[in-house]
Amino acid sequence: MSREEILTRLTEAVIEGDDSLVVELTQKAVDAGVEPLVIINDALTKGIRIVGEYFGSGQYFLPDLLLGAKAMDAGVKLLEPLLVGTSREFHGRVLMGTVQGDLHEIGKNIVGMMLKTSGFEVVDLGVDVPAGKFIEKIKELKPNVIGISALLTTTIGRQKEIIEVLTEEGLRDQVKVMIGGAPINQAWADKIGADGYAEDAITAVEICKKLVAAS
Repeated sequence: MSREEILTRLTEAVIEGDDSLVVELTQKAVDAGVEPLVIINDALTKGIRIVGEYFGSGQYFLPDLLLGAKAMDAGVKLLEPLLVGTSREFHGRVLMGTVQGDLHEIGKNIVGMMLKTSGFEVVDLGVDVPAGKFIEKIKELKPNVIGISALLTTTIGRQKEIIEVLTEEGLRDQVKVMIGGAPINQAWADKIGADGYAEDAITAVEICKKLVAAS
């Protein structure tokens, strides 16, 4: 296969959600002398954008979206060691975590994976994250956006608490706040003063891009 054929097939492999084939073709592209950033931008990212379009149109469903994201992530992980010393442009840095008292993470992980594959630098604090940990990492990492996940009606109040602590610490105007989770809606986001809310991973990426552009 020519370089162009490898990249085209790699894009298709991401769309198909075939992570093993993505790894194989990514290695072939490297062996053919294709620059890692070209592989990411012209094949892997192109593929996940098409997956997102299919999901948005109803042609793909959540499992398809997750498979596509995992496939792209497999390719990116293979390339990461080769990116040392190169300047990879990120849309922005996103700090994510599930609030204290809540151990749910599937939705957060999907959003994080989609953000990574869409060109964001993502730092995931995991689950059961207290407000103080969010604040500590915001001061240390200076993210453009924080994503606060809560999946229980008993823990959504933690999202409000974190925003209040941000204000108390004088950090609220330095970072955009996105919230998500099954019990969350736009009305709750408006009530607690969040900057963004998304009900699915594709929307989360689009809102995140808008928030970073506006910051």
